[in-house]
Amino acid sequence: MEKRTLGRTAHRSTVVTFGAYSVGYVGQDEADEAIQMVLDHGVNHMDIAPSYAQSMERVAPWMPELKDKMFLGSKTRFRTRDEAWRDVESILKRMNVEDFDLFQLHSVDTIDELDKATSPGGALETLIEMRDQGLTKWLGITGHGPYVPSTILEGLRRFDFDTVMFPLSPAMARDPDYRRDSDALLAECASRNVGVQTIKMIARGGWGEGRRDCHTWYDPHRDQKEIDRSLWWVLSQPMHTAPSSGEIGLLPKVLDAAERFSQLSEAEQADAVAAQRPPLPHPALAIPAAD
Repeated sequence: MEKRTLGRTAHRSTVVTFGAYSVGYVGQDEADEAIQMVLDHGVNHMDIAPSYAQSMERVAPWMPELKDKMFLGSKTRFRTRDEAWRDVESILKRMNVEDFDLFQLHSVDTIDELDKATSPGGALETLIEMRDQGLTKWLGITGHGPYVPSTILEGLRRFDFDTVMFPLSPAMARDPDYRRDSDALLAECASRNVGVQTIKMIARGGWGEGRRDCHTWYDPHRDQKEIDRSLWWVLSQPMHTAPSSGEIGLLPKVLDAAERFSQLSEAEQADAVAAQRPPLPHPALAIPAAD
């Protein structure tokens, strides 16, 4: 699998990251099979958070093996310094680790959330203290939603984060405002050597009021050809790594697509965007209704 340098961290991350949410809602045996699968495919970067169901308990038995083989990124959704510190202490215990490679402000979706996290006494102070104490090497910011690229861009103006994480897929690229803002964020990250992680790469639309048949916040592509086209479009952008889908049943297809990736031409990228036909829109991910 191709590796890319994750900005100033200098870590050569595989283009697909092990998104640990996929093992959070299954038993240990099934989780063990999935973890071994990602190791067999050479994946060397893991993304995990305390809100990902039982994912931390599922990976804990694999530590420190995973810590030795994977760049470990975690995050907190709390906004005050004291709450974030308590969260960090809980994460360390749940995962059976002593430190992280990357620790991030999680789900900073709006300027209001950014204000809370970066104000005096905010969670950003916890991250800085973690770095000072050797509990993490690098600091990042993540978010979801239609305004997150512009929110994270403002975050980079306020603090020199080492990495960012935000949604990106060809279905989202159909929204001109989201495409403009995400392109602006990607350009700023390139100019500052900031590592770029993009999530929801196989999102095709929303669930509406229908029955969900996948453990994902979005309705994902399921066909291998469509997964290929969506992931390859994302990997053809100036980004570094994409956490795998939260649906464990799609993990083999995502890994297969990643291993066969080759850069799409501009025409192929345009075709990938034009081919998106969301069964239902997903306004919270800036995915508009089909034309």
